[in-house]
Parts: sequence; C-alpha cells; structure tokens
Amino acid sequence: MERLRSEYLVDIRITHFPLHPETPEDGLTLEELFAGGKLDVAAAKERLAGLMTQEGLPHGDRTMSYNSRLAQELASWAENRLDPGKIHDALFQAYFVQGINLARIEELVRIASQVGLAEAEAREVLETRHFRDAVDADWRRCRELGITGVPAFVVGDQRITGAQSYEILENLVLGAGAVAR
Repeated sequence: MERLRSEYLVDIRITHFPLHPETPEDGLTLEELFAGGKLDVAAAKERLAGLMTQEGLPHGDRTMSYNSRLAQELASWAENRLDPGKIHDALFQAYFVQGINLARIEELVRIASQVGLAEAEAREVLETRHFRDAVDADWRRCRELGITGVPAFVVGDQRITGAQSYEILENLVLGAGAVAR
C-alpha cells in the first residue's frame, strides 16, 4: 500500500473487518481455526510467505490466530493521532512477524507506546471500548460491500480479496484511473 501511495495519487482508507470474531482471547492454532474446512494451512502459509518475500515484507512462521477486535478499536483511535500507517504497521509486525496475541490489552498498550501514543490513553480506550461503535460501523460497511476476507481491496466497483502481488494492485488502481506522481 505504501508503494502505491508513493507512486500514484491514491487515497487509501483502511476499514476494519471481522475476521474470525468468535476466536477466544487465548487464540486458536491455525489447524483448529480451519479444522474441517478446505484450506490447506501449510500451502496457504507457503503462498503468503512467498508473496511477502516477493514484496520485501517481513513475516514469521505464524501458528496461531488471535481475536483482533481490540486491535481494531485501538487502530481506530490511533488513526486520528498519528499517520494511520504507523499503527497498522506496528500491529502487522506484532501479529504476523512476532506472533503476539492482539486480544490482550497489555500487548496493545505496549504497541501503542512503541509508536508514540500515550499508554494511559490507549489503556482507557481499550478498557472503556470507546471506539466500539466506529469498528461496528466498519464491520457493517464490509457486509454492505460483500467483503468476505482480508485483505480486501476495493477501487470503484472493482474488488480483489486476499494477499496480492504489487502488480495486481497496481493494475487495479490504474484501471480506475490512478495518476502517477
């Protein structure tokens, strides 16, 4: 997304999505999460690692899935206090690279502090759930748009779901008339 933003005049809006909202606070292994489904966890992890390597993005060998609801509420609050990419990058690193449980308030407060946000304010936002309504509105928007997975990229009436190469995303924005910087 940062590369697209640096090369084209595009407005990127992050909308929070309810990916596995029923996941308990302690999380589930990926095998537990996808048990009985058609997803080959090993193949999916290999594909995602390949795409991330190709794009120069850091990644780890994630084995767990955690409930991201509180992380979304933290991000919704933080987006108005600093560059939105900063909190999302920090949460991405914590989850996908370090395997940190983003359902835990202590972990989220630590991440908020690392990007320069006040710990006490972050804790209050998370404990009072002050941004619950904002995230609920994002979830409604996703349902209205027919989004079923993440990441999802919506440009005009075009939509792509799942991890994609830069070239595919570039073609999506160019098809909508994006102008180079």
